[in-house]
Amino acid sequence: MDQTTPIEALPATAAGATAVAREAARRRAFAIIAHPDAGKTTLTEKLLLRGGAIQLAGQVRAKGDRRRTRSDWMKIEQDRGISVATSVMTFERDGVVFNLLDTPGHEDFSEDTYRTLTAVDAAVMVIDAAKGIEAQTRKLFEVCRLRDIPIITFINKMDRESRDVFELLDEIEKTLALDVTPAAWPVGSGRGFLGTYDMLEPALHLLAEGSEPVKLSGLDDPKIDELVPAAEAEALREGAELASAFPAFDLEAFRQGTMTPVYFGSALRDFGIGHLLEGLARFAPHPGARPADTRRVQPDEAALTGFVFKIQANMDPNHRDRVAFLRICSGRLEKGMRLRQTRTGKQVPVNAPLFFFAQDRQVAQEAWPGDVVGIANHGILRIGDTLTEGEQINFRGVPSFAPEILRRVMIEDAMVGKKLRTALEQLAEEGVVQLFRPLDGTPPVVGVVGALQLDVLAERLKAEYSVPSRYEATPWGMMRWVVSDDKAAMEKFRQSAPHDTAEDHDGALVAFFTSDWRRNRAEEEWPMLKFLKLREQHAAA
Repeated sequence: MDQTTPIEALPATAAGATAVAREAARRRAFAIIAHPDAGKTTLTEKLLLRGGAIQLAGQVRAKGDRRRTRSDWMKIEQDRGISVATSVMTFERDGVVFNLLDTPGHEDFSEDTYRTLTAVDAAVMVIDAAKGIEAQTRKLFEVCRLRDIPIITFINKMDRESRDVFELLDEIEKTLALDVTPAAWPVGSGRGFLGTYDMLEPALHLLAEGSEPVKLSGLDDPKIDELVPAAEAEALREGAELASAFPAFDLEAFRQGTMTPVYFGSALRDFGIGHLLEGLARFAPHPGARPADTRRVQPDEAALTGFVFKIQANMDPNHRDRVAFLRICSGRLEKGMRLRQTRTGKQVPVNAPLFFFAQDRQVAQEAWPGDVVGIANHGILRIGDTLTEGEQINFRGVPSFAPEILRRVMIEDAMVGKKLRTALEQLAEEGVVQLFRPLDGTPPVVGVVGALQLDVLAERLKAEYSVPSRYEATPWGMMRWVVSDDKAAMEKFRQSAPHDTAEDHDGALVAFFTSDWRRNRAEEEWPMLKFLKLREQHAAA
């Protein structure tokens, strides 16, 4: 396929492309993945600025009346300059509708990030030019690889001291086992960074404020010598010539997740962002077929289907609201529809579906495959739920992982016990923590992947529910979900260990263990049971 192919349509029907197919072809749902401090939040803001979603870009740690990054709307995010919640932002540019899911950048929130990545069709991997591939980048990339998500790489902070470009590209190639193809080539670096050369459609993008790309005939175009100092022009030609040894861009390989085009820029200085957006519009896939338990769902089907990948409580603290984030997979969502929740068979009214801009929102009259909308949720919807116009299907791939840290939540004032139970229920619904109710009636246990989640839980309990709390250690080092077709064996196990068993937020049986040895012993003693480290969310009854 031609590298410069613009947005392509989904396969047309005999009578021409349907409205669903046309609208789906305009959508690009993508996430940004990065190690903390690589510049993800700043890049998010500048993408929104370029997309016309905001008129003023602030800084993550802005002071006084300077606006904070709109995707980081929780107080703890603003205080610490990190992202700990998934934000959804929708904007349109040059006929393409972008749905940007800003994922947590901290490793302690990897489960939330994993669930978010089930809702996107592509990802932008942000790499610090001075640091290269970092631990969290590698972890998040592996999550993308599990789903073969196409990845566009953005090497950020080129205007600061950086590593050699070939060294960076070689590291991406070897560390992540990806074919690398430069979509751009930097002109200078550090304080001498002047811009980039477009490798796919020869043009010069200069860092100078307000400058437009200069079209070129190629590397030998004399315009380069007019616009770039001699030493930098020579280095550009030499570097770009050597870079031609990398594989040529292959759209199919990119969409299969085996090749990444690489862009360069500086998010802080708003450079390279427009070029990156063009790449997303041209190369990132529109919504594709989605696997469900009985069949694959095509995006241009007339009947609506979608799945809930996140619940967010208290986005508007004044209203104590709970919103379910629904990724639409097929059909057209219209305001006022009633959809079937396949887990329970209940009808869910969608009276005011919401489009998001971080915590801000507006009612959507309609939405299409690739869009993410919010549905007011009063405890009915769960993460992993599938909604349809009647068909009994469940989308796959929205998991829960066994937490690595288990703590009891304690309160000093027994009078707020009921408020604590309500708060933990809502925050477990949201996926902030996993909640377990021990069968022996002792205080609730929360499970998290990383310690920062405990800080967030305590902060939100205090700020949103007025419940000061503290944590107590538990004797357990791990938990597993207990499943079996043998109901009698399940009940016998439940009764045999009331002090080491609990029910999770969905009523599923879990077992706590003090060590791997204890877990192995249980597996030997109860061969009719399975002890799972991961389970599909939709399996909850």
